[in-house]
Amino acid sequence: MPSRLGRYAVRRRIGSGAFATVWLAYDEQLDAPVAVKVLADNWTDDHQARRRFLEEGRYLRRVESPHVVQVFDAGELDDGRPYLVMSYADQGTLADGLEIDGLTAGQALEVVRQVGAGLTALHRRDILHRDVKPANVLFRSDEGSVRAMVADLGLGKALDVSSRLTAVAGTPSFVAPEQAQGEPLDARADQYSLGALSYLLLAGRAPYSHASLAAAARPVPPPPLSTPERPYDDAVDAVLRRALAADREERWPDVEAYVDALAAALDGTAAGPPAPWLPIDPELTQPGGGPAAYPEAAQPAEQDPRSPAARRWPAVLLGVGALVAGALGGFAWEQSRPDPDVTVSDDDGTFEVTVPASWHRAVATGSWTPPTGDGEESALSVGTDRDWHDPEGTGEGVFVGVLGGTELPEQLPQHPECAVAGPRSDDVHDGDEMRTVRYEDCPGGLTVERAVQVTADRLVWIQVRSRDRATANRVLDSVAVYGM
Repeated sequence: MPSRLGRYAVRRRIGSGAFATVWLAYDEQLDAPVAVKVLADNWTDDHQARRRFLEEGRYLRRVESPHVVQVFDAGELDDGRPYLVMSYADQGTLADGLEIDGLTAGQALEVVRQVGAGLTALHRRDILHRDVKPANVLFRSDEGSVRAMVADLGLGKALDVSSRLTAVAGTPSFVAPEQAQGEPLDARADQYSLGALSYLLLAGRAPYSHASLAAAARPVPPPPLSTPERPYDDAVDAVLRRALAADREERWPDVEAYVDALAAALDGTAAGPPAPWLPIDPELTQPGGGPAAYPEAAQPAEQDPRSPAARRWPAVLLGVGALVAGALGGFAWEQSRPDPDVTVSDDDGTFEVTVPASWHRAVATGSWTPPTGDGEESALSVGTDRDWHDPEGTGEGVFVGVLGGTELPEQLPQHPECAVAGPRSDDVHDGDEMRTVRYEDCPGGLTVERAVQVTADRLVWIQVRSRDRATANRVLDSVAVYGM
């Protein structure tokens, strides 16, 4: 960990991803915590990556809104890497909040209002976000209340550029069909994503669970919003369905019109939330002092690759490969102290995964002998206890291992202990073929299996057991493979 980034004293690493690492730092001159985003060193000489990185800072700097993450400063380190100094979200992300307690209808509407205000500010500056989702909505304490901010414009584009050429990118369950198809975009693409986010907040479930952008390009109408547990008037459902129309011409004229219509439809259902509309976590908010006074609070986690060849597979269907429970012999298990988020690597440096602190209790970083009869191969296991993989138990954890194979297995491991077995899903990501099956209503929540063909004769198998989808998604999205 560097002691300083420019003039900013570093507190700790918040997270890292394909293009950048984010650090919690301290501005000694202004007596305030900040988030410093630094371009990953393996992209220093890539002019396109540098341009995209700096574009995000310029886009954010052009917008003056309390509901868009601010950029305060920019600079360059001695090794030539650029960095951005941004608002520090001391109250975590919307994804964090959904994992813990969910939101009331009034709180959900307030999130939509504030995110909508941030998107409107971007659109007025002719900027398209293109990746609206819970992980990109940050919460910050502000004079006794909580403020929602739109963050991460890594996919953001100027509207004039988006109208001419648009790369196919985004999060499948939230992306607009025209964006998934690579068509020219306008602000209605962000409205669609906000509609999908609104549906999730109000219904407690996402309108779609697309496994890929190809599936997102051909959406069907979502299930009815209202359920016996969460009843809503038909007018609320109608507002959301218009925002989620596959044909953008059928959507609301703009984000403001959509938010106003949703508020009117929810009138009486979503009573105005008290102030603060979200409770402030005092453990995350600490006034004054130097870097040591600031807690290790949440910021959107991105994972740090050690080389441009690092492979990652998104957790769209919560899926990743299978391991046989009895094949874990020979691992060295350890007990670990808790941390807000723990990143673990195997002994060979082949795998890396980030897990919740509660999972980081039994760690195996050695090798394993695959059931295919191959010799010892790289593997990594992290779980809540040594027997987290017991089919009848309630433990949580993730296992990643290499085994030989020239093609994906026709059948992934079965889980008769689970009441629901999802259909097999095949996909391709960054040229890697993968096969996924998700099992639900298991003793411990859900179990997911995925096999990925990483080389001509090597597979990576991953198994995840988790109580909830959100945590499984977060862990699976963090899995990285190096040197293969």
